Amino acid sequence: MGIWKNDNELFSIAKKELFVALVGDVLDKLGFQNQFLPPQVKPLRHDFITIGRAMPALEADVFEEVAENTKNPMMKKPFGIMFEALDSLRENEVYICSGASPRYALWGGLMSTRAIKLGAAGAVLNGYSRDTNEILKRNFPTFSFGGYAQDQGPRGKVIDYNVPIEFDSIRVNPGDIIYGDRDGVLIVPREAEADAFAGAIEKARGEKLVQKALEQGMSTVDAFEKFGIM
Repeated sequence: MGIWKNDNELFSIAKKELFVALVGDVLDKLGFQNQFLPPQVKPLRHDFITIGRAMPALEADVFEEVAENTKNPMMKKPFGIMFEALDSLRENEVYICSGASPRYALWGGLMSTRAIKLGAAGAVLNGYSRDTNEILKRNFPTFSFGGYAQDQGPRGKVIDYNVPIEFDSIRVNPGDIIYGDRDGVLIVPREAEADAFAGAIEKARGEKLVQKALEQGMSTVDAFEKFGIM
């Protein structure tokens, strides 16, 4: 970890010097070749970047907001434990939610307001978000399938949080690093984060030399032979 001392330093370096594709390339070389979330997960605004620790939330479909004839007390609670999950967010954490069908929004404007107050780094949804104008106004990095107004209330509940989830077969554990920009959202497992980011920083600084050489007229064949980067 010699290049950075803590998460704040790492995340600052990533925002200034790196981009998601670069870290993904390094993860490929390390043998982690299935770490990108599906390509339909996009930032609500093209310049949104999120990087932080995963706070996973597990969502489930329901078919009424408050169930009376139920054997599960959770079914009597609107939104399940979504509010508890939201309130648990800490600084530099990313709310990442999966488990539901894509028939309603999993995130919205008021949730963004609370997340900002808690110092959260973003939201990543395996589905839709809503209140797009409000989220954009508040400048909160939100990644989803796009905007869709249909409410979660009578259709879904958060049933657990800060637990492992899967996002289209990609495992997301609490504390994994979530890194997203307009080209995709990457899950960086804890066991690979030091090597992944150290390698990406080295590659980013090397690419500046390649860029300069290409601008000066060096061929791509010669540049790759000299620098081993392209």
